[in-house]
Amino acid sequence: MTDKKKHMDDQEIHETQSTPVDDGQTAADADRESLQSQLAEAQAKALEYKDGWQRSQAEFLNYKNRMARDNEMKYASMKGDIIKKVLPALDDLERALQNRPADDAWAGGIELIARKLQNILDAEGVKRIAAEGAVFDPNFHEAISHEPSDAVESGHVIAVVQNGYKLGERVIRPALVRVAQ
Repeated sequence: MTDKKKHMDDQEIHETQSTPVDDGQTAADADRESLQSQLAEAQAKALEYKDGWQRSQAEFLNYKNRMARDNEMKYASMKGDIIKKVLPALDDLERALQNRPADDAWAGGIELIARKLQNILDAEGVKRIAAEGAVFDPNFHEAISHEPSDAVESGHVIAVVQNGYKLGERVIRPALVRVAQ
């Protein structure tokens, strides 16, 4: 209710109080009070419904965001699982390349296949974990032996037995390493 309207209502109330009251005015005042109380109730309900609607909208938006985040995490997990299944084939190709004969043409083909597979993994965001000579980190490395070494500091990786890979910040497979004592 605006101030002007309220001021006019206050004037009417004062006028009716100062003038003699007849039955017609008493009924009008009662009707007015009844209508004002109904209006106040309706406004309170409208505010309550608006608040409920706003809460529902916010809950729905949170639900949508949570579902999008969950779907993204599920997709990344599935992608990591599939890549984890392909990594042994890449390992086999790399081992074959380490022991290849110098003048065989098929060895060039195997090298090409290994390079293509590595390019596919790079395109998907899969990175090889750098391990050789690095400080042993159990989050990225899995030690298969601890060996004394004069050439490498204690707690550093001597050699990589099997390469490790990560997808974004998630480790798909830790690197199998030999660690200096």
